[in-house]
Amino acid sequence: MPAGGRALLALLAMLAVLGCAARTGTGTERGPACPRDCGCTQEGVVDCGGIDLKEFPLLLPELTNHLSLQNNQIEEIFPEELARLYRLETLNLQNNRLTSKGLPEEAFEHLENLNYLYLANNKLTVAPKFLPNALISADFAANYLTKIYGLTFGQKPNLRSVYLHNNKLSDAGLPDNMFNGSANVEILIMSSNFLKYVPKNLPPALYKLHLQSNKLEKIPKGAFSELTGLRELYLQNNFLSNEGMDNETFWKLSSLEYLDLSSNNLSQIPSGLPRNIVLLHLEKNAIKVIDRDVLTQIKNLEYLLLHNNKLRARGIHPSAFQGLKKLHTVHLYNNMLERIPSGLPRRVRTLMILHNQISEINRNDFATTYFLEELNLSYNKLKSPQIHREAFRKLRQLKSLDLSGNNLHTVPFGFPKNLQVLKLKENEISIIPKGTLSGMTKLRELYLSNNKLKVNSIYSRAWRELSSLQSLDMAGNQLTSIPLGLPESLEYLYLQNNKITTVSENAFESTPKIKGIYLRFNKIAVGALKESTFQNLKHLQVLDIEGNLEFSNSSKNKDDSEEEMEDEEEEEEEELR
Repeated sequence: MPAGGRALLALLAMLAVLGCAARTGTGTERGPACPRDCGCTQEGVVDCGGIDLKEFPLLLPELTNHLSLQNNQIEEIFPEELARLYRLETLNLQNNRLTSKGLPEEAFEHLENLNYLYLANNKLTVAPKFLPNALISADFAANYLTKIYGLTFGQKPNLRSVYLHNNKLSDAGLPDNMFNGSANVEILIMSSNFLKYVPKNLPPALYKLHLQSNKLEKIPKGAFSELTGLRELYLQNNFLSNEGMDNETFWKLSSLEYLDLSSNNLSQIPSGLPRNIVLLHLEKNAIKVIDRDVLTQIKNLEYLLLHNNKLRARGIHPSAFQGLKKLHTVHLYNNMLERIPSGLPRRVRTLMILHNQISEINRNDFATTYFLEELNLSYNKLKSPQIHREAFRKLRQLKSLDLSGNNLHTVPFGFPKNLQVLKLKENEISIIPKGTLSGMTKLRELYLSNNKLKVNSIYSRAWRELSSLQSLDMAGNQLTSIPLGLPESLEYLYLQNNKITTVSENAFESTPKIKGIYLRFNKIAVGALKESTFQNLKHLQVLDIEGNLEFSNSSKNKDDSEEEMEDEEEEEEEELR
């Protein structure tokens, strides 16, 4: 813009400021002015955020120390105006339309007190060549940066955090001495760029390093050797293989607690992992084996996530988890396990083995996992006879067991008595044999939906033994009436998508606490539901009976229905015998 044009703009801005001051009484002849639509305080805070500014505001108060200009449409900064704000400590310009052309190299040259600079979500293609030495935090996330200069972040002893994620940075765009003279940087976020290698000469004070969602293929030798204080390392969603690292890649990271290597090309767990890791992400790789000594030195390991790999039970060494006394959560789902692996962590509390190929559970598969509280075996290939009656005998602390999506035809025997949640959905269960639910007085939730259960295929006292049951899901079965003898504790009953034709007046006499009854999509006739059936249910909040059949109560239909029910009952009694 020509100098004359800028002078005119400055004059207009001054007139607007004076007008604003005169209207609001906030300014005097000597007092600081405040741009129109902005908020100013006597302490030097100026807030011009989100007021649809097209240009950097002129004639801001010289005493401004915190300036917020975020969420506007600013495309250019006038260095001479910014230079006036010699006390500026915080400058927030995120969510504007600034380009590198509109941000001159000398823009921040005179801001010797600037500590915090926010330029995220703009259109910058190269970083500023010079930033003030007093800088503590710089945010350039979500731009189009392809190049960083040596003094962009170098020679800044106070610098603590740098945010460069969601840009277009490649290895060629980073200087080798990017943090030369800035050894105190603690947080470096460079995720979602185009880096193939870990940046060189990383600051030794780092405790959080994010490099996920790049193109990393290799971690150069010694890349992390100086980062003894690093606690969080994110490397997921790259192209890292075991050939791209060595046995000492992570060994010097003595403070590391969180390591994410998920969504890479690993075929085995890297060697030399440090002992202080608490959470280890290895999911979504191609890991086929867990060797004997690859995990045992990680004495502080609590969470091990190995789902979505190619593990078979024979590929897991029986001593792979030996000595890991703190390991309480293990995810092995979506692998190729054909049986329960040997040598499971002795103190594991949550074990997720769903979506594998497991076809049997032997007597001693869980004989040493005394502390197990949650076990998920859903969507395997289990059949009722292949689950040993004593397989769960040691699991006295087990609270949740999921066997959904298997090939069970009957409810298995031998469930732990302390179970609170039991899921048997989406099987082929047609019978609940006598004794299978005995003694389960702590069970609160039972899921039996999408099976083949009929009323008379359930032994008579099954429900009465479940004295703490609050939720019973039997949707998607072949029930023709409401199950009898439901427990007094029941609060929610799901019976939708069955073949229920009648609801007797005393169907819910045993369940005075019930809050929700779901009977949608059955075959209940018009007039078959009587108000007296529900009048004593003082806690009832939901009665869902939509989608039922409306058919006439002719004697023929009634007789046919009764005859059909009698035939089904005879068949069910025969099955139970």
